[in-house]
Amino acid sequence: MPSTDARNEFVTKAAVVLLSGGVDSATALAIARHDGFDCHAITFDYGQRHRFELESAKRVARSMGVGRHVTIPFDLRAIGGSSLTDDIPVPRDQDPASMAAQIPSTYVPARNTIFLSFALGWAEVLGAFDLYIGANAIDYSGYPDCRPEYIAAYENLANLATRAGVTGEGRFNIHAPLIEMSKADILRTGVRLGVDYALTTSCYDPASDGAACGGCDACILRRNGFEEAGIEDPTRYAS
Repeated sequence: MPSTDARNEFVTKAAVVLLSGGVDSATALAIARHDGFDCHAITFDYGQRHRFELESAKRVARSMGVGRHVTIPFDLRAIGGSSLTDDIPVPRDQDPASMAAQIPSTYVPARNTIFLSFALGWAEVLGAFDLYIGANAIDYSGYPDCRPEYIAAYENLANLATRAGVTGEGRFNIHAPLIEMSKADILRTGVRLGVDYALTTSCYDPASDGAACGGCDACILRRNGFEEAGIEDPTRYAS
């Protein structure tokens, strides 16, 4: 958290925020800013089917005045194994209970571990000890790398596997402020903190112009969240 120096003057600390361009990561960024951090955003171009989210991440970063926004390119299509990185159909028209009952094909093997590792390396270079991730275990508990146990385990790893951690320069904190929120609660929080959700993208299989398909799991959860929160849905759908 931000601290004060010996003269009790406010000192802003840096934080690295994982920013995909979706609802959850945009809200996590807003929370990090509200917590008083100088935020630096990191986005990943990993060969995902829904690459339009990269443009959304740029728009969100600009609108929220991050200190620096970097996009890291690498290609997970080389190993595949997910409907987001391989020739596997994206699930459609599922009810939320069915989504949470199993690990879906949109799970990308080890994705959050890979993302957090890049973010951790950049944080160490920046001298930042706080990382924010928009992981959520309530509305979409099918992803194993979105659970509180995983976040706690990665935080422990971060403090064992870095020079800064083992030399006592500081202790890394992995913040997952949305982990136990419903999608509606996430949206209410973001609106309160000034997030413009019209800039975000959630769809796993958007049209070439970025219009949302309306039927994938991400679209269904997003739409249901706006309805439950009583907030107008700004999503542009393909039909």
